[in-house]
Order: sequence, then structure tokens, then C-alpha cells
Amino acid sequence: MTLRILLPALLLPLVLPAADWPNWRGPNHDGLSEEIIPATLPAELPVRWTAKVGTGFSTVSVVGEKVVTMGNRVVSGKETDTVWCLSAKSGKVLWQHSYPCALDPLYYEGGPGATPTIHDGSVYTLGKKGHAYRLDLDNGRVLWSRDLVADHQVELPEWSFAGSPFVDGDRVLLPVGGGGIALNKETGETLWLSSTETAGYATVVPYEAGGPQGNRLLFSAKSLVAFDPATGKAAFELPWKSSRDVNAADPIVIGKRIVISSASGSAMIEPKAGGAPETVWEQKDMKWYFNPGVLVDGHLYSLHGTTHRPTELMCLEAATGKIVWTVPGFGSGGLVAAGKTVIVFDNGLLTLFDADPKGYRPRHQQKVLEGKCWTSPVIAHGRLYVRNAAGDLACFDLPEP
Repeated sequence: MTLRILLPALLLPLVLPAADWPNWRGPNHDGLSEEIIPATLPAELPVRWTAKVGTGFSTVSVVGEKVVTMGNRVVSGKETDTVWCLSAKSGKVLWQHSYPCALDPLYYEGGPGATPTIHDGSVYTLGKKGHAYRLDLDNGRVLWSRDLVADHQVELPEWSFAGSPFVDGDRVLLPVGGGGIALNKETGETLWLSSTETAGYATVVPYEAGGPQGNRLLFSAKSLVAFDPATGKAAFELPWKSSRDVNAADPIVIGKRIVISSASGSAMIEPKAGGAPETVWEQKDMKWYFNPGVLVDGHLYSLHGTTHRPTELMCLEAATGKIVWTVPGFGSGGLVAAGKTVIVFDNGLLTLFDADPKGYRPRHQQKVLEGKCWTSPVIAHGRLYVRNAAGDLACFDLPEP
């Protein structure tokens, strides 16, 4: 009897992880997905759909069958930002919301750089000129909007705002001002503003080891700040100077320790109670310009370099800062990881390889887009999303494991 009951259960399809990707860097803000990449991949991943979303570098957020992103285009003769909600199955436009905003192509194509955040049926966005919105996920209706530059006279960074919204309890934290700003997520009311000084380009990251007084991190224009999200009060601030204040890559949290990186180099620090953070190691040969790396089994996999020099794919031992291996020929793109599979997208080339400190062995490479591709890929519900600066967004089906 037991065997007769058990056999049909064994013949049922295996239920495998398939998760939402509701915000920049995914559900845990670390670029890691629980989805499984099959051991065997076809010579070319099939394109499910493509869409035009306007100029920019915003990646996608995915909840259920809804995909949200941003881009800039000319509408009725005016440069306009648009928040798009697309069907994950077909790419069909479910709704869109547009507002006037300058493209501002300063040494690059311009357009929005922040990624929308989806939370409890709402979409939170930050435009490059300080326009903040809360939209209804179902229909795009505006629930509130703010012009933070006009309201608070905050300084714009040289390339304007690029960090993404971080929903934190009843607040949404935005990288606006020297140490961020908190808005009431229901009403948009300002709860606190750190300062009106120039912001960096990174997004708030959780840091639970910091305790209630410093459990959020923001890599701002001139420093790394640990702060209390309820008040904005800094628990510590570590000065960090980069050329033209380009602190853009989110810090990586490893227990109590934090890895920070920019064009000026990298360091691992460990905050100490009542004192300045202690430097564990420094590394001048790993530089994250736009996108942070991913941590897999104690090793950081990342793209090292800037737009002004050749870029390498790199594996670094996180505990020591020792570079284990590098591979030349990559560009200023982004990467995420699903299990032990790292997914790199740069120069229109999609590369999948196994995270292995023993060496780099690509499992899959496929040219999928043309033009500049600085935006990180996204994996959600068995689908892979990539885009280029011109606004070509492509969705690929991954085979079932």
C-alpha cells in the first residue's frame, strides 16, 4: 500500500525555485537568485519577446507576470521619462506612465539609470532629475509624486541620480542628498533628509550587523555611510574619494564586514563599536565602476575596470583580497548569479559560467544585443532579461532543469 501511494508522487514534476526579482539587485539586494540554471543549455537561448523602452540604463523588476522598467524618449517634441509595465509572458504593454524629463546625455546616451522597486502592489521610482513616484502596480495610477530637487534644493550629482528606491518598513529610502532621504512610502511625505549635498550613484544596502543605529549602508559621493533608517543619523562615515565622485557600485556585506569598490580601488572594512572601521585588506587592482560583484562560496566575481580602460572578469578571494584569476576582453557591463552560475552581460554578449576559483570555463556565450550594454541582467521565473542603452529590452526563456 505504501509503495502504491509513493510511486505516483515520485512521478510528479519536481517543483523548482522560481522567484520574483522585485528591485535592483534582487530580493536580498545582493545580485543572487535561487533559480536553477540547467546543466545543459541549447546553443542559443530562445528569444521570448523584445520591446522598445527608451534610452537609459534602468534594469527590470519582476513580480509575478509583471515586468517594470524605465526609459527616455521624445513625446510630442519633448524629452520624456516613461515607466513601463510589461507582460512577462508576451512583452505586451500593460500600462505606462510618462512625465517630462531631460535626456541629459553627458558623455553617454543619458536617460534614467535607476531601477523601479515593486513592493506590496506599488511601484516606486526615482528619475535622474529627482522625480519620485509611487504608482499602482495594477494600472499605473499615480498614488503620489515628488520633485525632490525643487522641494529640497538638493545638489544633483554630475550625471544626476542613478540609485534605486529601497523600501524599508513604512519608508522608502532614496540616494538623494549626502546621506540619503526617507519618504513615507504611503504618502510621499519627507521624513528626514540627511543634507542637500551631492549624492553618489549607489543604492541603499541592508547591514543587519550594524545594529539598529547603523543597519543601512549608502555609498555616497564622498563616503560610505552607515545610518539609522528611522532618523537618518549616521553611525559611522568612512571617507572614500573617487574621481568625479563616481561612487556607484553598491557595497557587498559579508557578515560584519563590508567590501567597497570604485575606480580608486577596493577595500574590506570591519566596523568597530565606538571607533573608526578597521581595514581588513586593500586592493588597488579591483575597481568596480558601475556594477558590484556577486559573492559565491567565499569568492567575489566581478567586472574590474572603467569605461576608460580594458575591463577584466575577475575572481577574488573575499577573506584576503587576493586575486585568484582574471580574464581579459570584457566590457563595462553587469552580472548576477543563480546558484553557482554567474551570468555576465556586456557589449551585447551574454556569458554564463560556473563560479569556480580554480579557473574560468564559460558554459554559454551568445550575442543577443547591439550597442552599449552597461545594465545588469535579471533572472526571474525561468526567464532572463537584458537591455541596451538604446532601450532594446529582450526576454529569453531558460530551459527547465
